[in-house]
Order: sequence, then structure tokens, then C-alpha cells
Amino acid sequence: MITATPVLERVHVEDHPSGREVRGEHDAVLLHGIGGAASSCAPLAARLAAAGLNCWCPDAPGYGRSHDPRAGVDPVDEIADVVRALSPDRSVVLLGTSWGGVIAMALAIRHPGLVSALVVADSTRGSGTSAHRAAAMRSRVTGLADRGPAAVAAERAGALTAPGADPSITAEVQRTMSAVRLPGFGVAAEFMAATDLGADLASITAPTLVVVGEHDTITGVDESRLLAERIPGAVLRIVSDAGHVAIQERPGTVADHVMDFLGSLP
Repeated sequence: MITATPVLERVHVEDHPSGREVRGEHDAVLLHGIGGAASSCAPLAARLAAAGLNCWCPDAPGYGRSHDPRAGVDPVDEIADVVRALSPDRSVVLLGTSWGGVIAMALAIRHPGLVSALVVADSTRGSGTSAHRAAAMRSRVTGLADRGPAAVAAERAGALTAPGADPSITAEVQRTMSAVRLPGFGVAAEFMAATDLGADLASITAPTLVVVGEHDTITGVDESRLLAERIPGAVLRIVSDAGHVAIQERPGTVADHVMDFLGSLP
């Protein structure tokens, strides 16, 4: 029977030696964006693992090596089940980028006991903040079906990175986007179109770090600033020389922000 359980890639500390450490032990789950995959989170996960975190990067249902989504399964509940399976005895550091950030915030709202700390990178309240944004998100599904992922990736990848970004990173973003499958993308896009977390952000109790690339033109610095203002006690960090995929362009800088944030917690 085909299931939508994400395939997980664990990054081991011993594979990435580093002198940077944080007190205590943490399990971390990293959630990729709507055009990404588990591999999109790997550069950041490697650095976090080197600092002492146990890191898992799931392919969302319908992405990468995961099976296509099951009908009627809520993406947030799906990831909540994954978190419970990975860390049954303690809550996790949940890090989501873009769409993954919306999933992460929604999970922290619905299942606060699963999240010890929340990191939201280049994300948004969702695309349901206006009828126009919701329609635009849904139209991306039609565009993907009509044109194919390779054509869409060739058109969009450059906008996700900062001006003057390393061409190899832009190429990797394009390669990953080219592998997106319609069933997974469709579920993700509909979730985004139907979601506006604005009214619920104040209920997030997990300590929260909001990270955004200074050149992010997809969700934008202003949206990340809004998230940080509405989530109680949230900290905002703007990453220089990075666009919407800051976790790929500047994984070391983002990792430093995450570790400093975790190190500041009681």
C-alpha cells in the first residue's frame, strides 16, 4: 500500500566535525519549501549537525523519494506524525522554510507540545491573506501542469536567489524545482491558498526565530518582520547577501543564527 510517510535523511554529527557547540541536546526537523525537497535543507542541516543537533530532513508527501499524498490527509497532521515518530520522548526544534515555514507555524499552533523551538525562514502567513494571493497560488498548479516543472523551474529559479548569487546554487535550486511532482505540489499549493495564520500567530508559545534573506522578493522582508512582530517574543534576523533560499545561499550564517538563538534559551 502506498503511504505518504516522508522519506527521512538523517545528518550525523560525526560526519561534519566542528568546534561550534550549543549546550544541551536537541532533535531538529527541517521542512523544505514548495519548490524544494529534503536535499534543499541538507547544507543547513549539515552545519546544525556539526554543532550538536540530531537533524532530519523529510521529503514532504509527493516530493523527492516520498510517496504521493493520500487523499484527505492534512499536511500539518502528516508532519506532526513524523515528528512524533522521530522524537517520541521529547519535543523538537522545528525549522521550516517558505511553505515549510507555514507548516511549521501551523504545527506549533495546533500541537504546541511537539515544538521546543521554532525557526521560520523566508516564510509567510500563507497565501490566503487575500483572494488575489490565493488565486495566484492556485494558478501555479495549472501552470505546472500545462508547462511542466522544467520550464517553470527555468523561469523561476533565478528569482529565488540574491543578485550575484553563486551560479551553482541557482542551478541546484532549478534542478530541484525541475523534479517537483504535480500531486505533491498541488496539495502544497492548495494548503497555502487556503491558509492565513495571521490571527493565530499570537497563540504560538514556542520560542521563535524568524530568518529572512535581505534580497527575498518572494515572501519579502516585510512579511518576515510582521511574523516576528506578531509571534510573542520572536527574534528577527536578516541574512545579508541572500534571497528567498537563504538556507541554501548562506547556510553557515543561518546556522550561526539558529545556534545563537538556541544557546540563549533557558
